[in-house]
Amino acid sequence: MCLAIPARVVEMTGPDAARIDLGGVRKEISLALVDGVAVGDYVIVHVGYALTRLDPEEAQRTLEAFAEAGIGVAEGGAEGPPTGSAR
Repeated sequence: MCLAIPARVVEMTGPDAARIDLGGVRKEISLALVDGVAVGDYVIVHVGYALTRLDPEEAQRTLEAFAEAGIGVAEGGAEGPPTGSAR
């Protein structure tokens, strides 16, 4: 089974790269597959690549559904403060 997760872009780290926030964990991803991403946008992430942009309301609904299913990507909320770091 594959799982793609909505995440908020918090920093542009290069022309085709960004740092995202996943429930407080920050991770650098590739934007090579998606055009026009900016800080504050939500993207769907799978294996380190943004697959598409997602509107904030849909991202929140998806994160809430993950939380209801017991999948902890939204701990502290998508807008919560960073609590860790990952690359």
